[in-house]
Amino acid sequence: MQIGFIGLGTMGHPMAINLQRSCGSLMVWNRTPEKCTELVMAGAAVAITARDVLRSCKTTILMLSSSDAIDEVLERDTPEFTLNVQGRIIVNMGTVAPEDSTALRHAIRVAGGEYVEAPVSGSKKPAEAGQLVAMLAGTPAAVAVIEPLLQPMCSTSVVCGDVPNALLMKFAINVYLITTVTGLAESIHFARAYGLDMEKYLSILNAGQLSSPISRVKAPKMIERDFTVQASIVDVLKNNTLISDAARQAGISSPLLDICHTLFSKTLAAGRARDDMAAVITALEQEEEPRGLSTEQGDGSRR
Repeated sequence: MQIGFIGLGTMGHPMAINLQRSCGSLMVWNRTPEKCTELVMAGAAVAITARDVLRSCKTTILMLSSSDAIDEVLERDTPEFTLNVQGRIIVNMGTVAPEDSTALRHAIRVAGGEYVEAPVSGSKKPAEAGQLVAMLAGTPAAVAVIEPLLQPMCSTSVVCGDVPNALLMKFAINVYLITTVTGLAESIHFARAYGLDMEKYLSILNAGQLSSPISRVKAPKMIERDFTVQASIVDVLKNNTLISDAARQAGISSPLLDICHTLFSKTLAAGRARDDMAAVITALEQEEEPRGLSTEQGDGSRR
């Protein structure tokens, strides 16, 4: 069975490569054709238009940046939409607002198709390694078809019920991710401001219970000022905004997330849209030193 894949960005490209290497029967489309070169070398077919993918494949995976991009690709609100989705399963692995996902599910079902949410937890490196974690939502029959297809891309898949529960689950996980990385940035900023030995800092962090895959990746990036993208500032801020909006709609308190939103917004405004989320440390560096900070410590010196 030929599988369609649309959207070859930072995450989508390695995901599609892993899927092609496993299934050997992928048809891809991307707005920027040069992103398809490696997939062609791996044996994938490249469609001329997104419509060609949708109408050639019973299942098409979308890894797109927004609801607007999804609507454009599916040609929603046009007569072509039904022809694009009828009798097919559309899998959305991107991150959008829960209400947009729910509305899309309804539109696809009315047109005679099936819709599955399958957002993932992870960034570029886990995507390259096929170690993403997928959260699935949709009808049991459609989810049962899709779950095995995700194995080349995802080490774990968890079924979360009906749409939009997969997206809401990702939001809950990302609250922890975003606040954790921001807290790590503040910790490193504090240590560096006091002139501490950063190699010793890393050895202590990595030796204790605070060590995690995310700290082992992001801490060296912050210390070495390596902001090569794995999860970009613009994408993290988009996710932060979606989660904050969902929290407000439900009357959920989100004070830490709101502070993170301010810091990631400052980072974006400083021209770091395509830098890794580790670059949030630069927003902390822009902050003025708190007034009244004592230069005296317990041993009477400032290191």
